[in-house]
Amino acid sequence: MRVAKYFSNSDIRLEDMSRPVIGPGEILVKVEASGICGTDVMEWYRIKKAPRVLGHEISGTIIETQSDAFRPGQRVFVSHHVPCDVCKYCRAGHHTACETLHTGNYDPGGYSEFVRVPKLNVEKGVYPLPDSVSFNDGTMIEPLACALRGQRVIDVKKGQTVLVLGSGVSGLLNVLVAKQRGAKVIATDVDAYRLSKAKECGADEAWHPDELPALKAEKIIVCTGAYSAVEQAFRCVDRKGVILLFAIPNRPIEVPSVDFWRNEITLTSSYGAAGQDLEESLRAIANSQIPVKHLITHTLPLTEIQKGFQLVVEGKQTLKVVLQP
Repeated sequence: MRVAKYFSNSDIRLEDMSRPVIGPGEILVKVEASGICGTDVMEWYRIKKAPRVLGHEISGTIIETQSDAFRPGQRVFVSHHVPCDVCKYCRAGHHTACETLHTGNYDPGGYSEFVRVPKLNVEKGVYPLPDSVSFNDGTMIEPLACALRGQRVIDVKKGQTVLVLGSGVSGLLNVLVAKQRGAKVIATDVDAYRLSKAKECGADEAWHPDELPALKAEKIIVCTGAYSAVEQAFRCVDRKGVILLFAIPNRPIEVPSVDFWRNEITLTSSYGAAGQDLEESLRAIANSQIPVKHLITHTLPLTEIQKGFQLVVEGKQTLKVVLQP
């Protein structure tokens, strides 16, 4: 089978690899659509484990199965990370801190023609796609689930002011979720195209970060790796406010300790999604409660993955890029 192996953002090589052989309880999925995640182009983060086959936002068709729960021909979304549900973190509801979730994956990765889904992932992370959800839309289940989880962690509520810093795909998904929760949403980005998309997604205001009026927001969601966004978050957070690091910069964060202490600011993070979030995301997409289709701007064959990475890195007139192996 054909796979795309990542060496760096500018060096992704198409290679041939043997099709994975499944074992008891496992399934083999033909990848129909695979989204390029913003974290996949975070070179400083990804290159540490290169070379490898990346890709974790997939939907596809079951080709072979050794699980009684699924049959060949089923259309499915497959989660790459699943929790164990028995460790102390899972029992406390902190599933995304589970070691099993952080170490598990499917084989070899979503940028391939086929993936072997391990037994645990089959049991906890495979979801049949309703007819109303296309394969392309299925690649948005995991990204939306991450936004849903993040806003549940910081308890975004109706009537609050939410400042979303960065209006790429993750920022726009957070705009959509915050509006669904009834918040007033202010979005920023350095790119005019993305600011226009933020308004289309329901943002009440959309500003270039250098032109953002003075304000205080109860909840701030950092959706860009630009360190200047972290600094802006501390300037804009209200007393008793919460800053959520949905994205992280490539350097340690300096906390203005006096303001942090006197104003009782909370700085927290959110990583990934778990079953509850994925199920909620799938329902929201299937029922058109949260529109995601318009966030997919490019669809490319796997053979053009290098172009796809370039589009995501440059970010010009580009949001979600979906590969079709």
